[in-house]
Amino acid sequence: MAGGEGTRLRPLTSYQPKPMLAVANKPMLEHVIELLKSHGIQEIVITVAYLANAIRTYFGDGSEFGVHIAYATEETPLGTAGSVLNAAGELSERFLVISGDVLTDVNLTEIIEFHESKGAMATIALKSMDNPLEFGIVITAADGSVERFLEKPGWGQVFSDTVNTGIYVLEPDVLNYISPRVPVDFSQDVFPRLLEDGQPLFGYVVGGYWSDVGALGPYMEAHRDVLDRKIEIEIPGFESRDGVWVGQGSEIDPSAIIEPPVQIGPYVKVAPGAKIGAYSVLGAGVRVGRDCELERSVVHDNAYLAQGVKLRGAIVGRSSDLRQGVVCEEGSVLGDECFVGKEAIISRDVKVYPFKTVEALAVVNASIIWESTGSRSIFGALGVSGLANVDITPELATKVAMAYGTTLKRGSTVVTSRDSSRSARMLKRSIMAGLNASGINVEDLEVTTVPVHRFHTRTSGSQGGIAVHLENDDFQSVVIRFFGEDGGDIDENSRRKIERLYYREDYRRALAAEIGDIAFPPRILEFYTQALVDSVDVVSIRARSFKIVLDYGFGACSFTMPNVLSKLGADVMAINPFGSTVGVMNFELDAHVDRISELVRASGADLGAILHPLGEQITIVDDKGELLRRDEFMGVMCKLLFEKKPGCMVALPVSASASVISECSKQGEVVLSKLDPAETMKIASSREVDYAFGHDGSVIFPDFLPSFDGSATLVNLLDLLSSCEMTLSGLAREVPESWVEHETALTPFDQKGLVMRTLVESNQDRDPLLVDGVRIEVSAGWVLVVPDTQEPITHVWAEGDSRARSVELCRGFVRRIGEIVGSR
Repeated sequence: MAGGEGTRLRPLTSYQPKPMLAVANKPMLEHVIELLKSHGIQEIVITVAYLANAIRTYFGDGSEFGVHIAYATEETPLGTAGSVLNAAGELSERFLVISGDVLTDVNLTEIIEFHESKGAMATIALKSMDNPLEFGIVITAADGSVERFLEKPGWGQVFSDTVNTGIYVLEPDVLNYISPRVPVDFSQDVFPRLLEDGQPLFGYVVGGYWSDVGALGPYMEAHRDVLDRKIEIEIPGFESRDGVWVGQGSEIDPSAIIEPPVQIGPYVKVAPGAKIGAYSVLGAGVRVGRDCELERSVVHDNAYLAQGVKLRGAIVGRSSDLRQGVVCEEGSVLGDECFVGKEAIISRDVKVYPFKTVEALAVVNASIIWESTGSRSIFGALGVSGLANVDITPELATKVAMAYGTTLKRGSTVVTSRDSSRSARMLKRSIMAGLNASGINVEDLEVTTVPVHRFHTRTSGSQGGIAVHLENDDFQSVVIRFFGEDGGDIDENSRRKIERLYYREDYRRALAAEIGDIAFPPRILEFYTQALVDSVDVVSIRARSFKIVLDYGFGACSFTMPNVLSKLGADVMAINPFGSTVGVMNFELDAHVDRISELVRASGADLGAILHPLGEQITIVDDKGELLRRDEFMGVMCKLLFEKKPGCMVALPVSASASVISECSKQGEVVLSKLDPAETMKIASSREVDYAFGHDGSVIFPDFLPSFDGSATLVNLLDLLSSCEMTLSGLAREVPESWVEHETALTPFDQKGLVMRTLVESNQDRDPLLVDGVRIEVSAGWVLVVPDTQEPITHVWAEGDSRARSVELCRGFVRRIGEIVGSR
């Protein structure tokens, strides 16, 4: 299978397909063909799509390589299985599927023999990987039969480190499970159907070496592994001494220093005084000038390095020309046929696309049409986030907005908003410019809460939204959040599209007459307020004449709530209204809780509430001035909700206390959700649940808005209390006491898969719950283990029948994780 574009390997793959990218001076696809031939497989079909002629021209009919090659061309992307079906005319007997852009020496004969011994319909070659995030996980039984698939999981879904290598042995009948002329994937579509039909589907764990060379980092690592002989492949050239391979016709001056391991291709010339350091690879026809210094660098065919060029961990594309004194720092990559003038410096991690010219003495600190390889994603948990004006600059904001705008149709409308901070104001203006430049109209809500933004996006017919605000837990940082036309967070596919366009700088640039417009829609707060009031029983609430102490947390909720509460007839004592950016940046929940508690007790109020600055979260204090903690608040709300709507369905986070889950299960239906707020909102948007709770206790009322909204929570709480004779403190006393403790365990990213697999395997007898991470029922309690998506830690939540037992469980599993990590 050789149809991939290899976008993460750009600029190296800008003008050649990924399978043709050389590793150790030979295309990856050639290494694969040699592997097939060594196992007696000589009849080969290559599926091609992107720059197909480059593959056809190089391999021809295969006779030069001792095999017979046919080609199947995809005119449109058909997926992994669809591309195989496209080659069905050549597949009349048992066949093997393998990617043409991997580096491997796995024993294909063993896989085929295992397949035959099991009488399998399909056999998947599996491999244990330290970091399984980028791969499809496959879980098998003791006999090798496949039990479950999970494509490219998040850390919270990692239950094994055994991944799908994309190597399959298949019977021709498998083709009957592939729909023609549409994209079909083996892991997502075909194999699950085989499982449903009870067909024999097996996984075989292979030894040896296997690497998906999908990005520039793994590409460099692959060369190191080849030179270290971690993989059994042929290294072209004569091994003149241990660890030094030299190709035919190469000339190396006696004064040049060669430090093994090194590969030097054919017809290379190394001038006097040059130093070729360890883990360097020179392609055919490379010229290395006098006094050049190379370390851990890959230089492709026919590149020219003039006198004094210095490469440190760099990649230089084919036929590139580097003049005297050029320096390429760690992680820098030059595409094919680039010219770099005298004494220029290509800084760390800079990417220069093919055919570009860098002037003499230039210092290039930013990529010239670049492709990222450093981070897995520019998106964090909520959106694009980082330190204001350091990580998240106006330039970045403009580019991200243009990338987002390019994913929408020209003339679409996007809603923008911000909080009161100067950082958000600055960045939102850059975002609006980027949207307009890509032909997108903007409706600017200026300063408003996230729920109001979502509400307007959802009800106005807009095609999306971008909100900018300070981060909840780090007010030196900002986050740029992206919403879809339904007001919910954009999905992972949309994020990937934005990232791809951002990294390639492949933006749509509107002509002068097509540049987007900016509008300021009127009466937004009025529409939101009215919809919120219409969602509850106003008459019943007014009859109770609630007395409330309300802390606005210096946020924009103070624009909406006074009007809402006046319509509900509430007597409100309000503090900390909008207007103080300093107040927002110094927002500390505990201090606000203490103040509200004092005021509730002093005033005899029915309850106190703190609306967090962004408007999505709320904290409740009861009529005695006591804080309702997360599980206590969920218990109270669920009790009230089931009284209002008996038998309803409620979504609870998998971290909820056992008592809350048990009580809700007695009263109605319970759906356990992941901890990610976006996943909870997705469940709420499906309309399958009546109410949904987030990991922090925030509530979603889907009939009003399928997203978290502190104002809606407060209004609905008043509605529920209006039909209940008990006080809030009385209700709280009826909620069983719970003790949920939380700690973290240091876990390197490359060991998170091992940790999760070990915990799942060692607790199989306890029937672990795999909604998000793994929740394990233990004696007198439970433990939830979830790897963090952003940091090298694993979260542990635990609940026992006492606080001491909860702490004991939590710390016990933290120690267990430490033992697993330390055993490596």
